[in-house]
This record gives sequence, structure tokens and C-alpha cells, in this order.
Amino acid sequence: MQSGLPVARIEFLDEKMVDACNRFYKLSLDVLPTLFLEFHGSNNNIEMQGQLAEETCKSFECLKFDYATEPNKRADLWKARHNLFYAALALKQGSKGYITDVCVPISALPRMIYLTNKELKRLQLLGMIAGHVGDGNFHVVLVVDPKNVEEMERVHEFSMILAKESLDLHGTVTGEHGIGLGKKQLLIDEFGLQGINTMKVIKQALDPLNILNPGKVIDMNKSF
Repeated sequence: MQSGLPVARIEFLDEKMVDACNRFYKLSLDVLPTLFLEFHGSNNNIEMQGQLAEETCKSFECLKFDYATEPNKRADLWKARHNLFYAALALKQGSKGYITDVCVPISALPRMIYLTNKELKRLQLLGMIAGHVGDGNFHVVLVVDPKNVEEMERVHEFSMILAKESLDLHGTVTGEHGIGLGKKQLLIDEFGLQGINTMKVIKQALDPLNILNPGKVIDMNKSF
């Protein structure tokens, strides 16, 4: 990003997700944390951008760099990223997928990914990371048995810890999925009382009868 290259997409898969995609789709990607980059432009511009991207990546000890311009080869490279959810579920028969997400400043992203893996290990959860890391946003796909109450409690604990760690790194508790029901108790930590009250004023002005998704994001009748 600092090099000034006009990157259209930057996607990240950790080594566990790469391994899952290799197994499910019979791919042969190196089982390493992997970045997927996409560039848009004329043929000459794309070739130049690819060369500069390769030089930049290798200056940071990138172990391998592959790129393609032909549609079928591009599709092969992106296949892992586009279909990762089902690849993750295939690791555990009869499992379900639980996805949570956070977003932090790009400068804090390596630290956040490290902390995420640390908590996955501590809580003994099968989870893989994938994200749109050009804006510091990533998802954790947790492969779980929803009938296992104890495991689901650990999943909830993980989601709350992840969100609070993102706030400690000046991020947000959700990058893409929204607040909904699961994370609304964290809003006070992120925005403070004044922020929540401002949201309530706006909600009251637009929805005075509280009939639009009542109870989602903001509890109108709850005081902090």
C-alpha cells in the first residue's frame, strides 16, 4: 500500500485455510500465509504493476510470487479465496461454520492476526483466517458442532475477546458483518455513552415507533 501501487484487491489466507482449500479443491498452493493481489489496467500497466509488486514482496522476504493474466489461470489462483467456506467445513464432518470479523488499522494487522491465532490455540478451536486486508478487515471461519454447548461457549468467548482486542488496537468490533444482536453489547466500549445516545436520537427521528429491526444494534429502552 505504501508503494503507491493501485491495488484493486488484497486478500489474505492463513496457512490453515490454504491447507483446507488444497485438500478440498485438489490445489497445490504452498501451505503458507498467502496474499492474493489483483491489479486493473491496460496490459502494459498490469505487467509493470505485477513486476513492482513482486519486487516489493520479495524485499519483505516473500518466499514465492506467482501471477497470471490469462482468465483461466487467474481463476485458478483465486479459486481458494472464492470458495474457502466450504473447504473449511469439509475438515470436520457434520460441522457448521461460524464466522466473526474485526477490522484494525493496517499497521496493527500483523499483531491482530498473531493474537487471533493465540486465542484459537488457547481455546482449542478449529478456526481459519481470511480477509480483505487492504483495509485491515478479516474474518475468522470457525468450524464447530452447534450441538456442543461447551464448544459454542468457547466460540462466544473467542468472538468477544477478538472484538475487544481490536478495540485495544484502535480498530472496530466488526469490519463487514455488522453489529446485529451478537455484538451490540460492545458498542458502548467502541463509541461511548455519548455515541450511543447520538445513535438513539437518530433512530428515534427516523423510526419513532421502533418497528424497523427492533432490538438490533441499539436497544432503545436500555439505559447505560
